[in-house]
Amino acid sequence: MIQALKSLFENPARDCPESESRGLNLAAAALLVETARANFHQDDVEIQKMMELLASSLKLGKAEVEDLMVAAEKRVEDAISLYEFTRVINDHYSAEQKLRLVRAMWTVAYADGNVDKYEEHLIRQVSELIYVPHSDYIHSKLSVREEFSPARALS
Repeated sequence: MIQALKSLFENPARDCPESESRGLNLAAAALLVETARANFHQDDVEIQKMMELLASSLKLGKAEVEDLMVAAEKRVEDAISLYEFTRVINDHYSAEQKLRLVRAMWTVAYADGNVDKYEEHLIRQVSELIYVPHSDYIHSKLSVREEFSPARALS
């Protein structure tokens, strides 16, 4: 426990590119897992949507996505706060990548057809922690909601 706290304040040495990429993927996946768990119930449709998002955005195969999801769930269970994930995002993501992450979080939240207040709170908190402008946070929410609206599904 003390080592985990100490590691939050230490500057780790630069890892190899593969390790750094794995850390970035793990941080993004963990935030998606947090979104799915925010309402204290993780639906199969949310899990499936997370896997699709990770596969398409990170260009990973099914086995790699499954491994990443297992690792992300473990990290979320062991995490003390969102800081360990948002710090990695802030250190390595561009503004555009951060916005895509927020949009992915909204996609997971809307996947089951209902955005819970806890999911919305988490996404707003992460948006603020990764410095996504509020207007972009709102725009991404509304555009994803439009994609999941029943009228759009009928057309």
